[in-house]
Amino acid sequence: MSNQSFPTFTDISTLGEFGLIKELTKNNASKHHNTVKSIGDDAAVIGTDDEAMVISTDMLVEGIHFDLMYTPLKHLGYKSVVVNLSDIYAMNAVPTHITVSVAISSKYSLEAMQEFYDGIYTACKMYNIDLVGGDTTSSPKGMIISITAIGQAKKDKIVYRSGAKKGDILCVTGDLGAAYLGLQILEREKQVYLAHPGVQPELDKSQYLIERQLKPEAQRGAIEYFKREKIVPTSMIDVSDGLASELLHICNQSDVGAFIEEGKVPIHPDSELAALEFKLDPITCALHGGEDYELLFTIDEKDLEKIRFMPEVYIIGEITDKTDGIKLHTTGGNMHNITAQGWNHFAE
Repeated sequence: MSNQSFPTFTDISTLGEFGLIKELTKNNASKHHNTVKSIGDDAAVIGTDDEAMVISTDMLVEGIHFDLMYTPLKHLGYKSVVVNLSDIYAMNAVPTHITVSVAISSKYSLEAMQEFYDGIYTACKMYNIDLVGGDTTSSPKGMIISITAIGQAKKDKIVYRSGAKKGDILCVTGDLGAAYLGLQILEREKQVYLAHPGVQPELDKSQYLIERQLKPEAQRGAIEYFKREKIVPTSMIDVSDGLASELLHICNQSDVGAFIEEGKVPIHPDSELAALEFKLDPITCALHGGEDYELLFTIDEKDLEKIRFMPEVYIIGEITDKTDGIKLHTTGGNMHNITAQGWNHFAE
């Protein structure tokens, strides 16, 4: 009997999104001198002179990233653009162009796609972006959206995840957890509707949370403030997978530790009420909810006074030595290790 070797099978769900990316790109090597930054940040950076091009791409899949039972197509088109622009802003760059590729099943009509593209063009107008290309094809089921965003920045002004250093101040541009709680409300009302089709959804008191989920905004104002005040953050990332996950990215890539003060993490009053209604801890929603698309960034202490005058910015902690770990200082005086508990795309 011959010795047969069988191919190894590793369940992707055991790796998670970032583990999969690490495995697939561990042998990736740049071949061109103008590849300034490859895989591993919010966007890639390409450039030879003072100016650099910043590129990011993202994919949204029906049934995974969005549910058309409660997501208007115009909102979906708008959000699809914004989540990509957020990655460009997270590099301290200005987005200028996008391409849009869409795969759709036969259930979609021309009118439905026109509504979707109306949202795309609304975002392009709002953020001064040109739509310059893309692709359309068929899908056996539902809709798949892939958008690539392109931006520009001075090479010496680009901000990566890897520049944080001990003593830097940790800041975030807005409140956290609202988008996650908006999703919980939409999912709850969906289940009520499926069980009782005649019942109207109760959404009036949750407009802020629902808007944060269905129609987020990218933080262009923060980048404009940095430029005006001549501030270059030492590191930055957009909050798409939750504050905890993004902080771990910064700390791991900067080889530092950090602490966050629980009482300084911005949580909207509507988020606090909704969290309690769902029997959730508001700080847990803020740390692990995701899809807020705020900017988490660090600054040198010398820029602290300038940051104090920045609209809607919150100082939430400090960067420490790596040996100190990544901690949450609770309002009760305790210290807890911060771990990423955000959504695993490949979990069953």
